[in-house]
Amino acid sequence: MNTARIVVLTIALGAGGIAAYLASGTDKKTVAAEPAAQMPTVEVLVAGADIGLGQSLKPGDLQWQTWPASSTSNGFIRRGERPDATTQVAGSIARAPFIAGEPIREQKLVRADGSGFMAAILPTGMRAISTEISPESGAGGFILPNDRVDVILSRREKGADKNGADVVNSEIILSNVRVLAIDQAPKEKDGQNAVIGKTVTLELKPEQAETLARSRQSGTLALALRSIADLNVVENITEDSAALKKGAGINVVRYGVLSATTTQK
Repeated sequence: MNTARIVVLTIALGAGGIAAYLASGTDKKTVAAEPAAQMPTVEVLVAGADIGLGQSLKPGDLQWQTWPASSTSNGFIRRGERPDATTQVAGSIARAPFIAGEPIREQKLVRADGSGFMAAILPTGMRAISTEISPESGAGGFILPNDRVDVILSRREKGADKNGADVVNSEIILSNVRVLAIDQAPKEKDGQNAVIGKTVTLELKPEQAETLARSRQSGTLALALRSIADLNVVENITEDSAALKKGAGINVVRYGVLSATTTQK
């Protein structure tokens, strides 16, 4: 009996020793960790804070930020190619807003080179023309710079009705045009959502500017504020409107381009 117990105990001790040996051998094995692949990066010039329309850039408004090289556009300014870009870009005027962290692209900048602010932000081939407005004709003051509007011409025809009464006709003469400024405010100030002004400056093509100038002498103009969702929608402005048929030298604009001129009948 004692012999059997000794044999069992011996076998148990041997198995335990073998297990301990195997475990110690496993612990000593080291697995070489593969080095993580390093993604190529570049430093890109970005806006250090929000930059508004028409704002003059200062070196403090800009900073370098690390970007994956594969996700950078050709329009981005890279530090390796232009290490002095911070000072080179300073003084430029923002033609469009930037948000903090957005890469700076020179397509959205313009150098005034001594010109006035409005001349600097106007795209090539466009004109800035102003006209008078009131709270009633300017959407109650809720039209802000950079909004899109339709220009409506209203004319009173005396005795045009068959009974001899006056008739008022209205027609959209310009569609989907950009507002550059209200009075002399080229951008929203202090977060206000309404600007009550007396003058609005619009961005127009040369032929549209002629249309607006003629229409201003022919009747009353009003601005209709467009929804942001409708900015890319262009309406077909009809040529056979009663108001325009009887107009003297009023240009009809279709798709934002001069298409016909009517004369007094």
